[in-house]
Amino acid sequence: MKLSTKIILALIAGGITGLLINLFAPGIFPELDKFLFTPLGKIFLNLINMLVVPIVFFSITLGTAGLGDPKKLGRIGIKTISYFLITTCIAIVIGLSLAAVFQPGNVGEFDVTNVEYESKEAPPVSETLLNIIPTNPVKAFTEGNMLQIITFSIFVGFALTMLGNKTKGILNLIEQGNDMMMYLVNLVMKFAPYGTFGLIVSAVGSQGLSAIKAMGLYMIVVLLALFIHAILTYGGSIALLAKKNPLWFFKGFAPAMGVAFSTSSSNATLPISMNTAQKNLKVPESISSFVQPLGATINMDGTAIMQGVATIFIAQVYNVDLSFTQLITVVLTAVLASVGTAGVPGVGLIMLAMVLNSVNLPVEGIALIIGIDRLLDMTRTAVNITGDAACAVIIAETEAKKEAVKA
Repeated sequence: MKLSTKIILALIAGGITGLLINLFAPGIFPELDKFLFTPLGKIFLNLINMLVVPIVFFSITLGTAGLGDPKKLGRIGIKTISYFLITTCIAIVIGLSLAAVFQPGNVGEFDVTNVEYESKEAPPVSETLLNIIPTNPVKAFTEGNMLQIITFSIFVGFALTMLGNKTKGILNLIEQGNDMMMYLVNLVMKFAPYGTFGLIVSAVGSQGLSAIKAMGLYMIVVLLALFIHAILTYGGSIALLAKKNPLWFFKGFAPAMGVAFSTSSSNATLPISMNTAQKNLKVPESISSFVQPLGATINMDGTAIMQGVATIFIAQVYNVDLSFTQLITVVLTAVLASVGTAGVPGVGLIMLAMVLNSVNLPVEGIALIIGIDRLLDMTRTAVNITGDAACAVIIAETEAKKEAVKA
């Protein structure tokens, strides 16, 4: 049986198991979760998190060195960031539009008298951009600061290119390190179905039907927006820009989407999503190594959709009419926040608090959606990494055509 089939079966089995325990034996769930499901998921998460930092360093250094020409690196960087910013804008517009049509905040009664939510302060965008260059690379590695690790790796890769034969030994060592990490990824992936099962049972079993029923329409609108964005935006860009079949793309990338769904973390899924893109989608290592780690850090289309729907939902619950200018502010703030809060824990809700503050909506409204946010976080993470892979495929195809014309 293929690994992707095993992961999908584990997702389905985990969802059904979590639901059945929640419905028929909720009393035994805490103990089962504590000693079985959470440890299964935690072991898997720790295994792939262990590989993230070395893989990002090795792969981006190799990717930059492999691109060689600084002009080519700059061109790919501009195309990558442009794709991410444009798709994030499209994502939040889809979220706002569907929320305005279905009006999830006007269905049912929501008690907002006692809701409380303490939002964490996100660093200003300017501070994040200034902190991209690490003052201490070792500290960046120990803290897992992805933007700083990516920047340092690009500089190392650039130096290896410029110095050529002088540093051939170091380049060979980094290539061997990368091969070793990819071998470990394949090894860890053998445990993926079991880890996925544990994570899904834990997520579904802990939520309960009461939270899902209360927020049913909100959930449906977010999921519908995520589905539309994945099919139309990513599928459409694969068909139009890469001239590839979208079905080929989604089928090839399905194993990574399954793992992202269970882990709810773009960074944790990074080793698997890169491996899948390189093996199944035939993205050159140099492009995959540059585009996907950058996307895992700053490309958050799924989160942007949640923000769009949540902003309209909270506005409807509190009977606030947002003007067209305020809606434009929501779009701009969400796009800036996706870069400005890169690498901050609980990034989705921090970004949402920033968006709500920008249009003077009560941040306490986040308390209404936090109960089912874990389930939605799983889906939007799968969408986020799919956008990274779509961008990598498009850039690989456009660069291949450019090289073909030169030849």
